[in-house]
Amino acid sequence: MQDRQEQISQVVVTADQMRHIEERIFAAGMPVVALMEKVAGLIARRIQEIPPTHASRSTWGDPIAFSVSPWEKTALAPLKKGGNIASNTPFLRGSPQAGGSRAGILVGPGHNGADALVVARELYFRGYDVWIYSPFSKLKELTSQHLQYAQSLGIPIYQTIEQLPDSNLLIDGLFGFGLERNLTDPIASAINQLNELSVPIYSIDLPSGLHTDTGEVLGTAIRATHTFCLGLWKLAFFQDQALEYIGKAELIDFDIPFADVEAVIKDAPRIKRITPATALATLPLPRPPVTHKYKEGHLLLICGSRRYAGGAILTGLGARASGVGMLSIAVPESLKSLLVSHLPEALIVGCPETETGAIAHLQLPEKTDLSSFDAIACGPGLTQDATSIVQQVIESERPLILDADGLNILAQMGAIATLKKRQAVTVLTPHTGEFQRLFPDVADAKHDRVKAVQEAAAQSGAVVLLKGARTAIANPQNAVWIVPESTPALARGGSGDVLTGLLGGLLAQAATKQIPVEDIVATAAWWHSQAGIIAAQERTELGVDAFTLTQYLLKALT
Repeated sequence: MQDRQEQISQVVVTADQMRHIEERIFAAGMPVVALMEKVAGLIARRIQEIPPTHASRSTWGDPIAFSVSPWEKTALAPLKKGGNIASNTPFLRGSPQAGGSRAGILVGPGHNGADALVVARELYFRGYDVWIYSPFSKLKELTSQHLQYAQSLGIPIYQTIEQLPDSNLLIDGLFGFGLERNLTDPIASAINQLNELSVPIYSIDLPSGLHTDTGEVLGTAIRATHTFCLGLWKLAFFQDQALEYIGKAELIDFDIPFADVEAVIKDAPRIKRITPATALATLPLPRPPVTHKYKEGHLLLICGSRRYAGGAILTGLGARASGVGMLSIAVPESLKSLLVSHLPEALIVGCPETETGAIAHLQLPEKTDLSSFDAIACGPGLTQDATSIVQQVIESERPLILDADGLNILAQMGAIATLKKRQAVTVLTPHTGEFQRLFPDVADAKHDRVKAVQEAAAQSGAVVLLKGARTAIANPQNAVWIVPESTPALARGGSGDVLTGLLGGLLAQAATKQIPVEDIVATAAWWHSQAGIIAAQERTELGVDAFTLTQYLLKALT
């Protein structure tokens, strides 16, 4: 059984689910004020612990769990906001970074504002020079009480943006989760001005102005350097459109009983972050001491054309890294010698080709047909002249992965109607553009990628992997896995081909191991992402071409 920390780190909730979980905690007798004190204490401690060099923005972010500090060592190289966030910015009076730190606290009318006020008080008692920005005239009772106490301590309080003094850091407690309406002036203008300051901004729970579920910017939003997500991960942290506002994200685990979480989400479709522990546990390891190559999966790749020979090579190299027992690759006859030179261990099947250099029809070895394989992956580099090939594999009864031109051909055939006829497992791996061609009538993937991938999987009966800065995977029962970190280094041609091969190899190995398909798909996406992150750390984000990426796949597991 998973321990509580691992369970909590996987859970992703909507605003409504989080609201019900908190109601259960308070109904059980937990005083709101006691929870607020605990949360604020954890946040104040983290603010003191984070080095100034970490107080910078990462465009794609990298959510980590507060209790898993070693993950910070694998974070992306930070990008600075505006001007230089000077490395000598003092963070604690009397600390080695001497000189005293001035913290500005942005206070909203609700309990998020009250959280910020408790943080203000804690930092004040720990030696910070603190001021408060409180622009709202109507506050919740608890927020008003904390503001009154802060004022009694002599902490200056300002109501207009023009009055604010300088600061070394800002703490955003304007709005928490659950915001649904667009922000308007004067608070919208204030947020825009605050974003122009070259100081780190720490948001409590969610950057003010983001929709909790879709990550949509509601008029405007705080561009946080660091976001402390409270209790459980919210959906916005995994929507691509929110990432440039979230910065570096941490989960502040304040010990929600998992029974309360389970009671609220038990009947809803599960949305989970894939963690290193779950990904590694899904890999087909260790192998049994007595085995042979056919017991470790036989994968057929159908890919490549005279125009796009590289797609076949990269897909094959991805499959090689998966450890699949047998690898067969069907390519146009003219590519056979090239593939043999790169993948000598694979069985390269040369097929008759069209005048344009695409595969004309499959010509498998004697006594072999599509049912001979544990899984088939089809699409990278095919060109759309290979329509008959895609039709043939769709009609097969083997687990099938479609990518690239395989998806484009499927879209022309009518994805949902075609896939509903298939009895075997189908995995689709589109990027956003391919997704929209496949599923023009589902939710907009750019607006809410989680809802979009759920609808696509439910309607098509396929497992759908939607690529992006936060790759999302859904099965037909609406369960979702989200890969919680990535790198823009993967935004290069051929990276997706590597993923297709890697996924195909894992799927072939899983055929006899009774592992849920969506778990295998999520593990492959996580593995691919980790390889990209490690490669980017060593070579910078500019130095990770798709071939280089294949060389880091095994490093990601060590």
